[in-house]
Amino acid sequence: MAQTSYPCENCKLRAAYEKNPKSLKGRFWRWHINFCPGFKAYFTHQDEETKLDLRKKYNFQKYQ
Repeated sequence: MAQTSYPCENCKLRAAYEKNPKSLKGRFWRWHINFCPGFKAYFTHQDEETKLDLRKKYNFQKYQ
């Protein structure tokens, strides 16, 4: 089965968040992932260990 690629993996806003979470772009990205259908698809298709890592890294509580 082919692995699906998601734009979230290479998102410039996500990179801005990882570089400086308090920047305007970083804060916008963090706010945006709460309702972004693309991030939801990306997140829900990860294995449980990766989901846990993403939850901790981004303080993300949705899609439990």
